[in-house]
Amino acid sequence: RERERERGERRRRRERERETHTRRARTMDEKPSFTCRMYEEKYPEVDEVVMVQVKSIAEMGAYVSLLEYNNIDGMILLSELSRRRIRSVNKLIKVGRQEPVMVLRVDAEKGYIDLSKRRVSPEDAAACEEKYNKSKLVHTITRHAAETTNTDLEDLYKAFTWPLYKKHGHACDAFKQMVSSPEDMFSEAIEISGEEGAATLTQELRSAIVKDIKRRLTPTPLKIRADIELTCFHYDGVLHIKDAIRAGEAMSTEECIVRIKLLAPPLYVLTTQTINRREGLELLSKAIDAVKSSIESNKGKLVVREGARAVSEKDEKLLREQMARLEGQNKDVAGDSDDDDYQDGMGDIDVENAPSALQM
Repeated sequence: RERERERGERRRRRERERETHTRRARTMDEKPSFTCRMYEEKYPEVDEVVMVQVKSIAEMGAYVSLLEYNNIDGMILLSELSRRRIRSVNKLIKVGRQEPVMVLRVDAEKGYIDLSKRRVSPEDAAACEEKYNKSKLVHTITRHAAETTNTDLEDLYKAFTWPLYKKHGHACDAFKQMVSSPEDMFSEAIEISGEEGAATLTQELRSAIVKDIKRRLTPTPLKIRADIELTCFHYDGVLHIKDAIRAGEAMSTEECIVRIKLLAPPLYVLTTQTINRREGLELLSKAIDAVKSSIESNKGKLVVREGARAVSEKDEKLLREQMARLEGQNKDVAGDSDDDDYQDGMGDIDVENAPSALQM
């Protein structure tokens, strides 16, 4: 009886362990996954240029992972590393480095992907890098939204991101439009993904996506600046200079406001801020032409020291420091006064008892 009791306990213990293991496996399967490829296609197409990261170097070539396709494995054959004679593989390619490569062959059944580095032209490499950077930004936003709301990443890609790739060519272009009109992009995505997409895109998930997009993609205004010398020695020259400055500032628009400040006579600085660099440069050039036209009509002169250009925060800081220094130099030194100068110039002379100029 004791043996039967022990057997029964061991059997029940095994059954409980089996149930616990099954429950854990079921729980792990229900957890959302936060790994997914960037594009809807599982494998790249032949002749497509993709971005890879080198994992290891062997006698046959270099083993890499395709960064845009969920890090699936690929191989750059030794003969496809360079057009020239290979003397040292380590000089051509290094472990950990990211490289643009061309797809030669794809065997989906066996999972073999053969790649080439030597067939990628400089233009293809630049285009691949630009595309990868945009896709990486889209992937970062999508993954962050999935992790924040505990949503499966591939489900979010199916419901939202991949439909925007189909509609706009690249989802990054659609994400930029979502800064001003987010609901339009959600509607476009649901038109393609259907009811499953609408069910996945809950209000919480939508809010997380929009919040991250606005944080990462809201454009920062550029600062545009130009330096000029402005002089007018004609009658009422100061007034003519003021009129010329007003003419330049009158070129301002609602988006770009032109400001002209005196740095130190005769040097003036024109500044504006804009999101569109080309429009800002054109506007500041027009403002310079307006100032020049106004001052020359009154026999004045304008010389462009430095034309319109985009400047950094460091340049702006140097400008502020220079303006503060020049302003300090123009201030009167403490202790100076006209009375002191007058007294020093006259000296201690007794005017009443002094000899006349004729006597001298």
